[in-house]
Amino acid sequence: MARTCGMLEAIHTAAAAASTVAAVPNSTELKMELQSLMNQILDGEDHSLEITVEVLKILTALEELKKKSSDSLKVIDDNAIVPDEFKCPISRELMADPVVLATGQTYDRAFILRWLNDGHRTCPQTRQVLSHTILTPNHLVREMISHWCEKHGVEVPRLISDVEDNVVGDADRDYLNSLLEKMYSSLSDQKKAAKELRLLTKRMPSFRALFGELTGSIPKLFSPLSLGTADSHPDLQEDLITTFLNLSLHNDNKQLIAENLFVIPLLIEALKSGTMETRSNAAAALFSLSTLDSNKILIGKSGALKALIDLLEEGHLLVMKDAASAIFNLCIVPDNKARAVHDGAVRVILKKIMENVLVDELLAILAMLASHQKAVEETRELGAVSCLLSIIRRGTSERNKEYCAAILHTVCLNDRTTWREFKDEENGNHTLSKLAVNGNSRARRKAKGILERLINTSSVSCKKLTCMFSYQASFGPI
Repeated sequence: MARTCGMLEAIHTAAAAASTVAAVPNSTELKMELQSLMNQILDGEDHSLEITVEVLKILTALEELKKKSSDSLKVIDDNAIVPDEFKCPISRELMADPVVLATGQTYDRAFILRWLNDGHRTCPQTRQVLSHTILTPNHLVREMISHWCEKHGVEVPRLISDVEDNVVGDADRDYLNSLLEKMYSSLSDQKKAAKELRLLTKRMPSFRALFGELTGSIPKLFSPLSLGTADSHPDLQEDLITTFLNLSLHNDNKQLIAENLFVIPLLIEALKSGTMETRSNAAAALFSLSTLDSNKILIGKSGALKALIDLLEEGHLLVMKDAASAIFNLCIVPDNKARAVHDGAVRVILKKIMENVLVDELLAILAMLASHQKAVEETRELGAVSCLLSIIRRGTSERNKEYCAAILHTVCLNDRTTWREFKDEENGNHTLSKLAVNGNSRARRKAKGILERLINTSSVSCKKLTCMFSYQASFGPI
């Protein structure tokens, strides 16, 4: 009896697959069906509403086929026959986005996703039960299809960008669990599983979401990375840190990851001792996690800012941008501004700006830190005033001029010892007066504020300064 039930189930599965394969009729079949229905109407055999609806459906389908044909830029030659290996087994059409199923069979992504979304967990061709529903792009077949299309004057099928690979079932949960369990196994198993998890979480947003649904998934994932020994196997560390980065991209995971007691310390350790790619991905992970306001405070208290600033100072271009982005995001919180200044951010940032490195990004951070009194003092002591004035004078981007003006305005208001430097610059180059006329709205406002402060000081005797300020004022209110 059990064997009979199994056979019946196989028959039903095969029938379902067959019905899906045949679900895309061509225009000839549609026209034949339409002719049959019209004959029934003309012969008076059937005048029901149902047959009229069927006629309308067929006419609509024919119109869609016609439109699809007319939209093509090129058509297949009469002698060009599409090879079977380039056709999707479901649609029997040239594949646009070939992907490999767990059984090794290749399908067009849109059609196999439709099959999976209908609840099927078997391969339409082999009828094997799927161990998971991960779809791997078949780049080789896609390239072969492109070459064949070019040879025969056929438009290469376009990838469908709005298809969501969001099919997750029990098989996928089991597969993810099996990979996580390997984190407690041998080193070779850990490395294989870590590499697979890195690829899955990069390629499939559904797997990032699945992590948050599985109890204990984060502790299992970081179990091979013991604090103090995480860099013993750089390739394993790199794969797991990158997986943390991928997971952090899913909003629901951000709090889950950051609130685990070991994750942020592991990311900080990776900033200090990992490969360059590991360091870059660790910094990017901290940036991603810090998009959640509560995480900004957690990360700031952890000591991550010092590690990020040190990474910035090292000067490796692969990681500097990620480190700068993380520092900027964290310093939105006032307490973190104080931490960054205390950890030497102003000195490192000014050094890099003077070296003409990441000027745009670092000026944005310095403008944010400038509200802290210690940052103002360091800015003056490190010779930043002349540097920032020269950036404005050289005519860089409007945004950079704005940042420079904002920093200089804060310095001018809080440090009287810099006024002589501002006056000398204005007498010699009229830098601020020109900015007060030609800068963007915020830059003009800040430049005007500095000029007013300089003019109103009783000890100033500066005819050129007054003339230039009158000149910019003649253009109207700023």
